[in-house]
Amino acid sequence: MESKVKFAGHPVHPMLIVFPLGLLATAVIFDIIYLVSDNSQWTVVAYYMVGAGIIGGLAAAVFGWLDWIAIPSGTRARRIGLWHGAGNVVVLALFILSWVLRRGNPEIPPTGAIVAGLAGVVIALATAWLGGELVDRLGVGVDDGAHLDSPSSLSELPAGAGLGAASRAAGATPSDRRASAATPYAGVDRRTH
Repeated sequence: MESKVKFAGHPVHPMLIVFPLGLLATAVIFDIIYLVSDNSQWTVVAYYMVGAGIIGGLAAAVFGWLDWIAIPSGTRARRIGLWHGAGNVVVLALFILSWVLRRGNPEIPPTGAIVAGLAGVVIALATAWLGGELVDRLGVGVDDGAHLDSPSSLSELPAGAGLGAASRAAGATPSDRRASAATPYAGVDRRTH
């Protein structure tokens, strides 16, 4: 199922999500360095990273929601997408709490601010796995007809345009080609070999 919002032929949501994930995770790492070193420069940088990560997360959420509403109702993908999105709302809420708690004195954040960030990262690991399940297992955001020899997304040709004539004539779909490539003995009676 193709993504509904694309830029230069690729889904926007996965392009944007790397920024808040990197910023928020690094902010938590900087908090840990602060706890070990007692150097408050790390928490000041973490404060600004959390703020930037929240803005990036909100932008990525808009495009994720636009893709999610296009997933057919009653499907496993729709349910997994709901858990993925709802979990990420919780992650953003925890980091917003962390940022608000730091505002008074970013150099010495209260324990609650650091705990909220740590909890946010733990939940983000689970929601990232769910996002991977959506793409890698359920094919959400993957171009229809995608295969190992698809033309560039910048060519404006459909992903299935690179299928060989023999495969098209035989009625093989891209998923048939992927399955046969992954299982070299597919369709072979193993009792005779």
